[in-house]
Amino acid sequence: MKKISVLGCGWLGKPLAVSFLEDGFSVKGSTTSEDKIDDLEALEIETYLVNISEFEEYDTFLESDILIIAITSKDVDGFENLIAQIQESSIQKVIFISSTSVYATINKVMTEEDETVKSPLTEIENLFRENTFFETTIIRFAGLFGGERHPANWFKNGRKIPQPKGFVNMIHQEDCIEIIHEIINQNCWNEIFNACSNHHPTRREFYTLAKLSKGFDLPEFEENEVYEWKIISSKKLQNVLGYEFIYDDLLSI
Repeated sequence: MKKISVLGCGWLGKPLAVSFLEDGFSVKGSTTSEDKIDDLEALEIETYLVNISEFEEYDTFLESDILIIAITSKDVDGFENLIAQIQESSIQKVIFISSTSVYATINKVMTEEDETVKSPLTEIENLFRENTFFETTIIRFAGLFGGERHPANWFKNGRKIPQPKGFVNMIHQEDCIEIIHEIINQNCWNEIFNACSNHHPTRREFYTLAKLSKGFDLPEFEENEVYEWKIISSKKLQNVLGYEFIYDDLLSI
């Protein structure tokens, strides 16, 4: 039985952990909130309190074969400490959940070969890329939706949506989970993947339909003088893994 530890059992990490339990894996999960422990344990997730910014040792949590990092922390020092602990643990493979926010908005289709912006997230990515004690695959997810995250609930309280002529880069929670499973099933390590639906409607189209689908008022948009956009390409992911997106028509969801 493979052992998996999921660092960060939140919007993505919790259903991900459950999906591995259903597949017969031994699963450990972490949270930074004591209030969530009972909920996670009720799902039969072996639960730990872990906050990488507190520089503690998490030996038992890291007694696994694979570590999936699904936290939003940008604490570079905390990640340096975590990596040092992983090196001393039984972890052999790591999946680091990153974001397509590492790419600048420069009016082009962005692939994994494109330069990234300088930020704490890219610095953390590089810590994993440079480490040779274990194998890491980095997944750069586009905008996340699904479950309790519905785009109709974004841009509330009169906030105008910028760049209405720009394009949407989104991925559904179920696709996120399936992609992680495929990486593990196909033993696909030391890679970087963009993960984003192939469908890129305009922001005006997407958010208008999202708001109307929930019975909300029509959204308001900024009228930007400078036209800025980017489109995230997932061709590498699809070619290497043979992956087909479950939710690939964003206007039908």
